[in-house]
Amino acid sequence: MLNQPEMLRRATEEVDTVVGSKERLLQESDVPHLPYVVACAREAVRLHPVAPFNLPHVSIADCTVAGYFIPKGSSVLLSRLGLGRNPAVWDDPLRFHPDRHLADNRRDLEEADLRFISFTTGRRGCIGSGLGSNVTVMLLGRLVQGFTWSIPQGMEKIDLSEAKSLFKATPLYAHAKPRLNPCVYFSLLKSMSYA
Repeated sequence: MLNQPEMLRRATEEVDTVVGSKERLLQESDVPHLPYVVACAREAVRLHPVAPFNLPHVSIADCTVAGYFIPKGSSVLLSRLGLGRNPAVWDDPLRFHPDRHLADNRRDLEEADLRFISFTTGRRGCIGSGLGSNVTVMLLGRLVQGFTWSIPQGMEKIDLSEAKSLFKATPLYAHAKPRLNPCVYFSLLKSMSYA
């Protein structure tokens, strides 16, 4: 989003409008009112899944899926990266474009139609998908709410090139300047301490 400042500005304005104060942090109850932040989280997960494949499944009978014969006993994996970047499903699939998720107005990060999968799906899908979706959106929302983000001096843009893994080829550098009342940060730190 730093490379596309309009997106960052739009997400920040949405959070500021919904939260309405620099005296409190975004809460879970705010998430349903943050469609653009949710769309940004969905788009990030679509382009950069946490894991390359879903958990393996074993075919319990011979079957044919999309023209491919799968014998009984075969291990079957779905490529999350392949689903999320499939040009037959996504227009301009390598472009970060959160607005593509606003039309279907979904809040969760699971996909019944398998355009991309974050938490697997079906009977063996993750029972924590709702929690995981909310935590992902809250984390993004709080990062946007809590800091003014900028590209470090001497850099024109953030290098987002990928390694031959799920990681970036180069370290991520960004500058974060606090934008909330200092008491908000102190209360957060206090709530996290075990003393």
